[in-house]
Amino acid sequence: MQVLLPPGWPRPKGYANGVAASGRMVFVAGMIGWDAQGVFHSDDLADQVQQALDHVVAVLREAGAKPEHIVRMTWYVTDKREYLAASARIGQIFRQTIGSFSIAMTAVEVAALIEDRAKVEIEVTAVVPE
Repeated sequence: MQVLLPPGWPRPKGYANGVAASGRMVFVAGMIGWDAQGVFHSDDLADQVQQALDHVVAVLREAGAKPEHIVRMTWYVTDKREYLAASARIGQIFRQTIGSFSIAMTAVEVAALIEDRAKVEIEVTAVVPE
């Protein structure tokens, strides 16, 4: 895996501008903050992030992949201000669950997600070296 940082660009905080990788690709659908039975246990954004990231790790595990194989991650959040206010706790959850790897990431505020109680949806692409 190679982190892509054009000359003269400052290193982004908490993500990479781009990543080049080769190997077996694993695509994880958008994961939200409910449990494996589809039940929400919290309306707190950071709690939902924890649950969604736990689901990401579980799906990766099924493919023989690990968090360090993630090359791309897209976050859909329903409230930018709530996300920014919880960013310290979300960062801590991210580091504990995923690690501190250089991942090409995008975060987008959306009007709503399909599940009414969902505050975040996270989708992932991973590349497992062959």
